Amino acid sequence: IYDFLNQKFKKKKKFSPTDLFIGFFGYELLNNLIDIKLPKQKNLNFPKGIFYKPEKKITLTNNLNFDLSTKNKVNHNFKINIDKKSYTKIFDQFKKKIKAGETYQIKICTKYVNKSKIDPLDFFCRLSKTNLAPEAFMIKDEDYSIISCSPENLITKKGYNISTKPIAGTLKKNKSLNKKKALSYFQNNIKESKEHNMIVDMERSDLSKICEPGSVKILKLKEVEEYKDLYHYVSLIGGKLKKGIKNLDIIKSMMPGGSVIGCPKISTLQFLNNQEKENRNIYTGSFGYIKFNGDMRFNIIIRSLLNFKNISEIAVASGVVIDSNANHEFNENYIKAKALIDLFK
Repeated sequence: IYDFLNQKFKKKKKFSPTDLFIGFFGYELLNNLIDIKLPKQKNLNFPKGIFYKPEKKITLTNNLNFDLSTKNKVNHNFKINIDKKSYTKIFDQFKKKIKAGETYQIKICTKYVNKSKIDPLDFFCRLSKTNLAPEAFMIKDEDYSIISCSPENLITKKGYNISTKPIAGTLKKNKSLNKKKALSYFQNNIKESKEHNMIVDMERSDLSKICEPGSVKILKLKEVEEYKDLYHYVSLIGGKLKKGIKNLDIIKSMMPGGSVIGCPKISTLQFLNNQEKENRNIYTGSFGYIKFNGDMRFNIIIRSLLNFKNISEIAVASGVVIDSNANHEFNENYIKAKALIDLFK
């Protein structure tokens, strides 16, 4: 796949719908691509990335019904890898780095793990009913499965046009809340506004490295998107790629996605990797496809569940800026994980 990404794509009039590779880059692989060395960490020995060449494409209708009545009982007891005391200690260390100006925003990852064998299709269908998202996906292979309800698009490339759609700001729905009130909340929340502005600036910078000078534009700034249970604070940034830029150059510039790492990206990645004791595996990696004509689309893998060798792993992260509160961020991580944890009940 590395050689495929590093090649110049030839123009061709007709491509088959299956003329593409589809799969994912794990977080650790993306670090390696941008020459960031990782310390020795606990890991599941899960592959760092897998891509498939599909044999056929099937288009599903919106009114599909799956028989989920044969639901098997699964272990619903999870262990968290970082308790509240340990989280607060890490939080305080990062807060000092922020106050010292070494970083401006950083994402602390926590994991919920249990031993269980799952039916990924059952889990994905139930998750889609409550948390349907535009970048959701499922992979089922012989010895592993991944389900995700990711809402975030990191790369959409068509010809020389490229865009990214960062999300920084999430608000849970309630009966008294509507889209207009959600927008007002985000606009008046200092922490949410700071976090969003930093991510937008970073994504503009990442695009500017690979795009024609002056072509990078903010197409939508700080708008609210409505989902079944959530409101998201999103922006859309686009540009025109420089001639000679290869897909590998794009991936190195854009991945891992800044909205799930922090700012500035490289130094923050180094802080995170030295602090985290376990591999992130799929979490904050990217799933998507690369067509044989060079077009590609990738998400950011968040709100995801990895089941490998009968171990289920849910990873989540919350953003720390100078105005953040450790208790609030720790609880926010659990809220993010809850939709996936509830699938085991």
